[in-house]
Amino acid sequence: MDKTELLRDDIKYIWRPFTQMKSLENENNKPIIIKKGKGIYLEDIDGNKYIDAVSSWWVNTLGHSNKRINKAIYKQSKNIEHVIFAGFTHTPAIEFSKKLVNLMNNKLNHVFFSDNGSTAVEVALKMAYQYFVLKGQPQKRKFIALKNSYHGDTLGAVSVGGIDMYHKLYKPLLFEIEQALSPYCYRCPMNCDKQSCNCECLESVENILNNTANEIAGIIIEPLVQAAGGMIMYPPKYITKLRKICDKYNILLIDDEVAMGFYRTGKLFAYEHAGIVPDIICAAKGITAGYMPLSVTVTTDEIYNAFYDDDTDGYKTFYHGHSYTAYPLALAVALENLKILEEMNIEEYLKPKIAKFSKELEKFRNHKNVGDIRQTGMVCAIELVKDKKTKEPFNYEDGIGRKIYLEGLKLGAILRPMWNCIYFITPYIITEKQIEKLTDIAYKSLLKVLPDKE
Repeated sequence: MDKTELLRDDIKYIWRPFTQMKSLENENNKPIIIKKGKGIYLEDIDGNKYIDAVSSWWVNTLGHSNKRINKAIYKQSKNIEHVIFAGFTHTPAIEFSKKLVNLMNNKLNHVFFSDNGSTAVEVALKMAYQYFVLKGQPQKRKFIALKNSYHGDTLGAVSVGGIDMYHKLYKPLLFEIEQALSPYCYRCPMNCDKQSCNCECLESVENILNNTANEIAGIIIEPLVQAAGGMIMYPPKYITKLRKICDKYNILLIDDEVAMGFYRTGKLFAYEHAGIVPDIICAAKGITAGYMPLSVTVTTDEIYNAFYDDDTDGYKTFYHGHSYTAYPLALAVALENLKILEEMNIEEYLKPKIAKFSKELEKFRNHKNVGDIRQTGMVCAIELVKDKKTKEPFNYEDGIGRKIYLEGLKLGAILRPMWNCIYFITPYIITEKQIEKLTDIAYKSLLKVLPDKE
């Protein structure tokens, strides 16, 4: 099949995510057919190469076509490709769980497997609710979530989401939550100065709990970065203070590390920057370096032991599972991924790259439409505004991010926008020279769409 036939059949048969399908009639919106990938680059059917600046939806950490991971898949496929995980187990699941828990080296000791980030969140919500039922507090059935939050697209995950474009339509199907303010430092809801703030936005959490703590099972957060909300970043002290609030009111802290886990922020999990331990964490994406769907929900002895019993009537069993729970091929990949990251001494390996991104971001600083520059570890964002002084945003209909994305493709980089943000979440193997090249492409693309002239 030639390119024209492939695209015709793609548009005819495939319903794409987050896409208005009619828009594909526009030649600029046709999907790009990717033929292969190597390192930080993707190559299309015409031979054009693109820097994968968004790690293929934030999952690819070690670059495309990693030889060791390719080998791990092949080796595992010769043994067992899949087996029911009820009544059976396998070596990759056991070894991975042990290694992950030992790397975390804290109170989170029990690993529950599923196969995507949304599901890991669903597991956490069900687990938290059932925990309180088993503790004799069934009235604790509600959750607090933050504005601008995104925790996935299944109904439970959507219930705790806070982005109207994604979530508002489905509200009649969702369970009730309490919504607290987003710690959006650039657009502080409390009108505080970022340099002197004391996380006053947490007052909204305490106000909810003052009135309804006996109904709240937990609060769910995206640690340090509200990714799909626009790469909104906030300081670790917010989480440190939130942990104390959770302890004070006897609610669980659920930490959604789906996007930020596995060293995106420079540490294994983002909560480590805050010096605390959540009650439950959810992780996916980078867990397999972008190779296969896999997720985990990890929790404490306290929660695990509430379910642990002779349980002759099944009341204390956690009834959740999937056909591909603990998928052996994915676990073999995840285990090899952890081994590679450990051998790389990944925290030290990333430090000069984090510093290089920080330096290169400065080239955007004085552009008249750059309102804010944010960085947390290997996650970088540049928020664009109509007016720097007023922070007036561009309208969604202006399509500024989309226009910059199209210019980036011409220059060889995938700069998929997040609202009015240009952002970088690259594979970790990107070199300092490639960081310079990527940010140069982004800056040239920005100037093409928004010339820096009064």
